[in-house]
Order: sequence, then C-alpha cells, then structure tokens
Amino acid sequence: MILSLIRAVFVLLVAVVAVSFLSQSVSSGDNWPYVLMVICVVLAFGIIIVDYLIKRKNLSAIAGLFLGILVGMLVTVALDNLLAQFFNTFFPFLSYPVITGTKLLLGLVVCYLSVSLILQTKDDFRFVVPYVEFTRATRGSRPFILDTSVIIDGRIADVAATGIFESRILVPRFVLNELQTVADSGDKLKRSRGKRGLDVLQKLQSLGRIDLHIWDGTLLGESGAQGVDQKLLLLAKQENGRIITNDFNLNKVAALQGVQVLNLNDLAKAVKPVVLPGEGLEVRVIKPGEGPQQAVGYLDDGTMVVVEGARQRMGSVVRVTVTNAVQTSAGRMIFARIDDANERPADGPAAMSAVTKES
Repeated sequence: MILSLIRAVFVLLVAVVAVSFLSQSVSSGDNWPYVLMVICVVLAFGIIIVDYLIKRKNLSAIAGLFLGILVGMLVTVALDNLLAQFFNTFFPFLSYPVITGTKLLLGLVVCYLSVSLILQTKDDFRFVVPYVEFTRATRGSRPFILDTSVIIDGRIADVAATGIFESRILVPRFVLNELQTVADSGDKLKRSRGKRGLDVLQKLQSLGRIDLHIWDGTLLGESGAQGVDQKLLLLAKQENGRIITNDFNLNKVAALQGVQVLNLNDLAKAVKPVVLPGEGLEVRVIKPGEGPQQAVGYLDDGTMVVVEGARQRMGSVVRVTVTNAVQTSAGRMIFARIDDANERPADGPAAMSAVTKES
C-alpha cells in the first residue's frame, strides 16, 4: 500500500514537471523544453516499470551502485580543475565544447569503473552506509548452507550446540519453503518429517553459540535451476559457501561442480567408535532380510544390522557377533551372525503368549 502511494506521488510530480516544461515551451516558442519534457517523462515511467517488474531487489547491489556513482562523481569533480589546467597548458587551441565533452566522457568512465569495482569487491570489505550494512561482520570466512535432508535428520542441532561452527549458517528461503510443503503434506510420514525439520530449525535459532540466518536474497541464475539441489549449488557458488547435507547424490554432484560439501554421515563416521569383527551386540530383529535366512534389526542410533540365521527369530532381541561393518556416505551397515548361546525374548503380546503356553 505504501509503495503504491509512493508510485502515485511520483507519477503526480512527473506530471507537474511535464506541465511546467510544456508551458515554458509554448510561451517561449522553443521546442527544446518540449523535447526535454518528453525525454524526462519517458525516463520516469521507464523507471516505474522496471521497479514494478523487479519484485525482489538486492540491497547490497543497490547500495554498491549508488556508492559507485557517488565515488565516481567525487573523483570527477576532483579531476575537473586538473583537467582544465592540463588542457590550457598543452591544448590551448581546443574549444570549450570539446573540453566539456571530454570531461563528461571521462566522468562517465570513472563512474562506470567505480561501480564495477565496488560491485565486484563488495564482499571483500565491510562498508556501512547509514542503516545499510554492505557485508556483515561474520565469524569465519565461508558460510555453511543447510540442506533439507540434514535439517530433517536433526543431528545438526547437536553438532551445532558444540560450537564447532564458527562461520555463519544459512538456511535458504527455498529450503524453508520445501520444509513447510513437506510439513503440510497429506502423507502422515512426510508431515511428521517436515514438522521435525521445523522443530530442528527452532532449536538451532535458540542456540546462542551459532550465527544462523534465513537467506532471502536474489539467486543469480535461478531461472535455469531445476529443483532445490540445483539452487543450493548456485547459492554455494554465489556466496562461496559450503553445503551441509546427508544426500549422497547431492554430495557427488557438488564434488563434480567444485562445491565443498560436509556430509554429516562422514562426520558421524569420523567420530563414532568403530565396531570390530568379533564383538558382541544385542539387537532386536524386526523384519526379514534379502537372504533366505537373514533378518534385519536396528541399533538405537538407526544403524542397520543384517543378521544371518535370524529369520525365525523376528521380534526377539538376540545376541549377535559382528562379522563385518561397512560405512559409506549413504549410511552405516553392520553384518553379524546370531549367537545361539544367548537370546532374550521380545517384549509384548507375542512374548506373553509364549510364556502362557509354557506355563
């Protein structure tokens, strides 16, 4: 509403100026004021159209543009007297229009170079315009960018609570929108995962040891991006950031495009104690495996355990001996064989029925 009112006032002021120029043109009989009025009106309405079409502005780019123009104008004013002395000394035969045109051309070149230089180097220094900060005083040089999968996973909150992240942590707006879409899904499982991701973000925001920001800027080349993964890669290149993810495929694509990725599964692999062959574990087998005598169970941390010879004991907590452990970026898997010496029956109706029959 306020923006529409400002545009209406701008159009009214342009109309007043146009009428003033037109009256001067009619009274003086000179066509130049009329031509100048037409040019100004066309330029003014062109500015309004461009402002309306560009829905989202990049504040740092706009600040850089105006700062570059200001610096260019100041440098041009500083060089004006120097150029005048130079022309009077070495080129006294040049006419005034030639000298003025040369100064104007030089001023345009200086303004262009100033704008170009500031826009290309604005991320390398901190310059504060009143109420507008060019770049934040950040902790660390390169930000971390969170993927949807790592937010839903939830372990990122525990890792961040340790204070290991000294750089900014960015949550892109399109990732937040994807989380909200998943949380509003009609599928119960997806809805639960989406709500879990939103809860994890709230937990991250409550941590005082990290610098978490919702990134809502303009993504360069967004029109050619297909899906959230492509946008994440573009954002990582644009912000010179690093992606934190659990997505194995995104990890591979990012490596091919030269984007640094921190895979949370790799981090878990580095800090988790290694399970060696021959060690004993207790696991509840809950479903059949791919092999004829295999059954699958899960540890408390979600690690999959494939147990040989446990197909007939599904629903029971069995003692197994580890035969092999495999860890990849996609997750961890343990292979084991059942230890017949020890077996603890499952809790619940099945176990109660077995006890009743024995009694």
